[in-house]
Amino acid sequence: MKTTGKVMLCFLVLSLALLTACGSGGSGDGGSGGGGNSGGNSTANDSAGNGGGQSGTGDVPEKVTISIYYPTPDRVEDRALEDDKIRRFQEMYPHVEIIKSDWQYDPNEIGIRMGANEAPTLFNTYATEGKFLMERGWAADITEFFNEWEYHDQMNPILQNQFIIDGKVYGLAQRGYVVATVVNKKMLNEAGVDVPPFNWTWDDMYNTAQAVADPAKGLSGIALMGKGNEAGWNWTNFLFEAGGEIQKIDNGKVIATFHSEAGLEALKFYHRLRWEANAIPQDWALGWGDAVGAFAQGRTAMVIAGADGPVDQALNQGGMSPDDIEVFPMPAYRPGGKHTGVLGGDFLVINPNATRAEQEMAFKYAVFDYFSDKGLESLEASIQERKQSNKYFIPPVIEYFNMDSEYGQKVKAIYEKYDNVYQYKSEVLNLLDGKPEAQFNTQDYYAAMTNAIQEVFSNKDADLEKLLKETAEFVQANVFDSIQVQ
Repeated sequence: MKTTGKVMLCFLVLSLALLTACGSGGSGDGGSGGGGNSGGNSTANDSAGNGGGQSGTGDVPEKVTISIYYPTPDRVEDRALEDDKIRRFQEMYPHVEIIKSDWQYDPNEIGIRMGANEAPTLFNTYATEGKFLMERGWAADITEFFNEWEYHDQMNPILQNQFIIDGKVYGLAQRGYVVATVVNKKMLNEAGVDVPPFNWTWDDMYNTAQAVADPAKGLSGIALMGKGNEAGWNWTNFLFEAGGEIQKIDNGKVIATFHSEAGLEALKFYHRLRWEANAIPQDWALGWGDAVGAFAQGRTAMVIAGADGPVDQALNQGGMSPDDIEVFPMPAYRPGGKHTGVLGGDFLVINPNATRAEQEMAFKYAVFDYFSDKGLESLEASIQERKQSNKYFIPPVIEYFNMDSEYGQKVKAIYEKYDNVYQYKSEVLNLLDGKPEAQFNTQDYYAAMTNAIQEVFSNKDADLEKLLKETAEFVQANVFDSIQVQ
């Protein structure tokens, strides 16, 4: 979840816009989430008439209307970048009309929009949703377009493979993350609290959060997310660090496993941060935007998310400098343990209800700038524009391409030219241990765990073992039992 993010992490729903119909020759609202690809690929180098359908004369392409995911209003620079991409795309494909929307993917809305034929032609989603969308017929099979694309084998498999299911492709990776902890070093220094080492543990996180928290001043040590599915997403990092799993497959059945000893340890840690350390915000019902906003405003010392989102808000909206903050991996459960965080990302999916011509043009738009010189030019222009506005450019933690590839080295060279590009420290990146989210119905699990977490935060005497067991039983009976594993 994010994020894109973002987990976040991505990884999240901030604003909605009404969409018009996009399938069967109609159109809808949507927008591009930041990937794209231009002149460098064989698809984009086709003549404007290819893939768009031909009129009766065979000379003039039929008009095609696609709706694309468009950045939300608060992302001014990203909108300018997308507008430039739309302009360049329509220069190459003048028969394509593009409708913008800032609708953000919501698993609770996608079914309604699909049923009403109001989903965009090209919409954004996150890593958990590949199998969910495929099984419900809400993601187009784009295997043919993908395999014909010149650069399909250069996509970063860490991300792209999450949307390749049973050998078929159902989405395109944009950017990824491993959930991390972003720390306000300035708050720690002002409180006389030592900055922990990167190779830190749960005890280090607990002690730091407790020491810096000052409830009387409205300052918390860590803003654990406590509402929305992101609360369950935040907690899952600790489940993974303690060695737990969300589910397992047994004889074709999906079995809940998060009510394990590892899960209980993770829930106990949350209880300690809330009731012993008094380290979380007094108003703990925070979603992603609330928690990240509190961090950017200097009201909490730590936040857990895909790092690019909190860093962006802290530097570009909170007025902090890179010296004020530090990106940490998630803390290890015990000394010497892994710094495991949820592996997530942002993806683009094409509406299966759209016509083939609409799907093809949506694919071409999605990859319009991928692996291309135009994409590099657009990237550098965005960095320069941000520099002129005294803002920082925050790269994704994981790119859609491999950074050690030829194209990745070109991107790295651009990043190194500018002092307003945020650089993640190599010692942190080397500690990140990404673990993919569960294969089946992850959002349903997150929602159920959010209810459990809210009980922990509101009831000091909550029976943690019973609460976790009852949550697992609920998810098993109401979600997992209905799944047939092929």
